[in-house]
Amino acid sequence: MPTPAEDDAINAGALSDPDNPPLTDAQLSQFKRLRGQRGPQKTPVKCQVTLRLDPEVVDFYKATGSGWQSRINDALVGSVKAKKKTAA
Repeated sequence: MPTPAEDDAINAGALSDPDNPPLTDAQLSQFKRLRGQRGPQKTPVKCQVTLRLDPEVVDFYKATGSGWQSRINDALVGSVKAKKKTAA
């Protein structure tokens, strides 16, 4: 960590750079979030758990590529819905 004196010298050098002036509050307020960037999640949609699965199941889903955990979740959701239908 720089000392306060070193920090002041660094800031003075940065502020004196004519090619890179500091942004004003008005300029900063004009920035918009880029497409695809998310803010904080408002309400949790899923809950985190630790789960032990057979290696065969994990290997099968991992072999299907990225998003394998969501596909396991989808399969479990389908199973729950099917069981609810038969119980009703």
